[in-house]
Amino acid sequence: MEEIDLKELFTFLKSKIEIIIITTILVCTFGCLYILFFQKPLYSAYTTVVLSGNGSTGDIDSTTININNALIDTYAQVAKSRKVINSVIKNLKLDSSYESVASKVSVSAISNTQIIKISVNDLDPENAKNIANETAKAFTKEVEKFYSIENIGVLDEAILPTTPYNINIPKTLILCFFIGIIISIAILFMIFYFDRTIKSTEQIEQKIKLPILGSVQDFGSKKGGKK
Repeated sequence: MEEIDLKELFTFLKSKIEIIIITTILVCTFGCLYILFFQKPLYSAYTTVVLSGNGSTGDIDSTTININNALIDTYAQVAKSRKVINSVIKNLKLDSSYESVASKVSVSAISNTQIIKISVNDLDPENAKNIANETAKAFTKEVEKFYSIENIGVLDEAILPTTPYNINIPKTLILCFFIGIIISIAILFMIFYFDRTIKSTEQIEQKIKLPILGSVQDFGSKKGGKK
């Protein structure tokens, strides 16, 4: 592999600073245009379900907590089950398939707690909120029925999201700025690396391993077209 002169590379990149700036501006422009005119805004709403006391007394003991922790992954799967999602579709009168609605729902257990978070992403903020709340209701009913327990309930209902979660112009501009710089520098580096032309007497000495005895200066064209 040919050795790269870092000083010469830096000088080359410095001489092409206009290309770096123009490329960065173009990448930032295309990024903003994509967000404004092509990217579909998605809204996210979530509700939380808490596993509380056991039975009708509502008491919490270590046994109940251990059981809930052991079943929390099972509960998460129940929340996305066909029975729960189909119940949501029926109650909300949605014109959607199980697969379509299930793909919008994500269920996770909040670390070191007995709280399950049900999130829904949708193009319509109202749908996102309604599906999240209805999923939580259907989920709690199924858990109470199958496990014969009353230690589960909705902690926070989903609220109407007002801004899309996947559109953030300042963040996109910063990302595009760095992408533009990386792309332009990468292209210029490839041009520099594969450029075999001789640009200085030092390069000749490096290649032929012999000293340069003299050089002819190019004084340019004189008036009248003669040199």
